[in-house]
Parts: sequence; structure tokens; C-alpha cells
Amino acid sequence: MPNNNEKKLTIWGRKNSVNVQKVLWCLHELDLGYERIDAGMAFGRNGEPDYLAMNPNGRVPTLVDGDFVLWESNSIMRYLVLAYRQDSPLYPAVPKLRAGVDRWLDWTLSTLQPVDRPVFWALVRTPIEQRDMKAIQKDADAEAAQWRIVDAHLASRDYLEGQFTLADVAVGAYARRWFGVEGIEKPALPHLERWFDRISRRPGFQEFVAPPMS
Repeated sequence: MPNNNEKKLTIWGRKNSVNVQKVLWCLHELDLGYERIDAGMAFGRNGEPDYLAMNPNGRVPTLVDGDFVLWESNSIMRYLVLAYRQDSPLYPAVPKLRAGVDRWLDWTLSTLQPVDRPVFWALVRTPIEQRDMKAIQKDADAEAAQWRIVDAHLASRDYLEGQFTLADVAVGAYARRWFGVEGIEKPALPHLERWFDRISRRPGFQEFVAPPMS
């Protein structure tokens, strides 16, 4: 956790949540101090009245910044830049660049997450004897179609929007899951692999996203 004199931020959420990982990686990139409180799945708490008063969805993460409370991981990342590091290239001020980043943040939640979730849960959080590999492969093929979009986009660039931004954090956290699951057939995606190799070397990724999935 970075050490500085910033006002303490609190993140509610378990470390094995992809959406919590995005926020923790972002905090690391911005060098912001924070406290994290376990919540969700085995840790519970997210269904209790005090948590639901902060986040009526009962999901993680939730950010508490003084008397301000915010949920939705991509909104939290945007807020952290705007509130504490406005000059950060993670969320560029130039309208066209920022719109490009926002596009990928929106796409991650609207398009990528829905096809990633069935594959991840089936191969990571479902006992082997309960897995329907034929159905899982069908879901994996649907996810692969979306990764082909990213692969094609990266054919002529090092990062999703030319420089490392929140777009790479958001999509990169899901790419770790895609490359990390085993037992399915995946297409060759050389540009995606090259980009993933680059972003996975970042210290924030290594600390918060790279650990074994669970």
C-alpha cells in the first residue's frame, strides 16, 4: 500500500473480486493511500444493513471518502483521478482521448463482463465434477469473439488508447482471467498477448491482479 499524507480512503471488497482488483490497481498507479476492508462472498458483510446503506446493490467494491460514498468500480477509478490526480495520464483531460478511455470502460461492463463471467465461474469457482465442458466451451467461444475485437484494435498500438490509461486497467483485469483459465480452446491472439505481457509487468498488476484466481 503506498505511503503518503493523503486523506485516508476506504475500499470495501475482497481481493479476489475482479472489480476490486481494478480499483486497487488504480490506487497503486495513482500512489494513493487507503484502507481495505474485506467484504463479499466468504467474508459476508455486503448483505448487512450498514453496508446496504452505502451500496444498495450489495456488491463490491464500495469507496468511502470522508462523507462521500461511491459504488461501481469504473466510476470509482474515474473519481480517484479527478479528485486526487487530475493531471494523471490514466484519465486524459483531452476530450477525444477521454472519450476513448470511457468507451472501453463502458464496453468492459456492457459487453465483456457478461461473457467473461460464465467462463470464469465455471472454470474457477465450480467443482470439476460439476463442469459441463461442452457448455463451457460454447461460452468461451462467445468470449473469444470479444477478445478478437481487442486483439484487432491492438494491432497497431501498444495500449488501448495510445498510452497506459484506465482502459488498460479495466480490460487488463479481465484479460488476466481469460489467459488464466485452463481446459478450453482459445484462438491465437498475438496482439492481445503482446499487450497483456506489457501491462502484466506493472507493479500494481503484479500485486493485485496476478495472484492465483479464486
